[in-house]
Amino acid sequence: MIKVLVVEDSPVVREFLVYVLCSDPEIQVIGTATNGEEALEAVEQKKPDVITMDIHMPRMNGIEATRRIMETHPTPIIIVSASENLKEVETTFHALEMGALSVISRPKGIGHPNQITSAKELIRTVKLMSEVKVVRRWVRSGTIPVVPSVIKEQEKKLRKRIGVIAIGASTGGPVILQTILAGFPKDFPVSVLIVQHIASGFMRGFVDWLAQSTGFPIHVAVHGETFSFGHAYVAPEGSQMGVSPDNRILLSQCGPLGGLNPSISYLFRSVSEVYGSNAVGILLTGMGKDGAEELKLMKEKGALTIVQDEASSIVFGMPGEAIKLGAATYVLSPEKIVSLIIDLMK
Repeated sequence: MIKVLVVEDSPVVREFLVYVLCSDPEIQVIGTATNGEEALEAVEQKKPDVITMDIHMPRMNGIEATRRIMETHPTPIIIVSASENLKEVETTFHALEMGALSVISRPKGIGHPNQITSAKELIRTVKLMSEVKVVRRWVRSGTIPVVPSVIKEQEKKLRKRIGVIAIGASTGGPVILQTILAGFPKDFPVSVLIVQHIASGFMRGFVDWLAQSTGFPIHVAVHGETFSFGHAYVAPEGSQMGVSPDNRILLSQCGPLGGLNPSISYLFRSVSEVYGSNAVGILLTGMGKDGAEELKLMKEKGALTIVQDEASSIVFGMPGEAIKLGAATYVLSPEKIVSLIIDLMK
């Protein structure tokens, strides 16, 4: 059984969330809290496997509660938000900075056409996050091979031919993207294309939060626009993002790839076909294996390929899969990814 603590100040919403979660036989709601202070006490006493957290609460809000919980009793936290206000959606991403793992929309009420789908999404997210070891991380299996460093001669060749950087991320990705983009200089001479798996309804708020917190120019990608140096473009919800030879963004409505729309695999494949060796592919923390095979394809075409290391990954799924396939030129922490990219730009 997955033991869940529900933190929500509205009695009606709290009861509804308990109802949705208890509809799954593998989930047990072991307690509820109406504010952050109660949540801190409940976490210490009940030791839940997962916490669903509201943001706007009296006495102590969800952001502060998340920070305190992660400092004292690290537990997978899912931010459950009902807000459609762009500024309030943006605020929820500050909880990720405090250590929350995921942000999702509150399930729709009974009678709503999307009620069943949204309820399943909450249950699915709770089950996935219960597997994340926020204290011990993922135990090394010993089966992942050591990846050799790029030799200095290869670095010299790479310095002159980077035309675009493609980045893919999933669970835990927003904060890592924040670290990487904040580390790039203002006169960064390359365009950055990003696919971040995120719950429906949060993309615009995510992009605004990322732009504000990094100072890096970041946009939701638009079909047909020419991408500029020193700017980042994030694939919008419900579209696959690719590139054209004349440096334009191509958005496709071809549907999900591997169940994901947008998918990292689609972006990496497009970049490998158009840019070949004149590209950098970066695969960050996340569950599953989206982008792993396509990162290998980029490497085979001469691109520089980087995956996030296990120690800094919230979930080592996608990076680990890429390493097993031999897709990584480098395995690095976010800070070292920044250092390498900047060095190659010199």
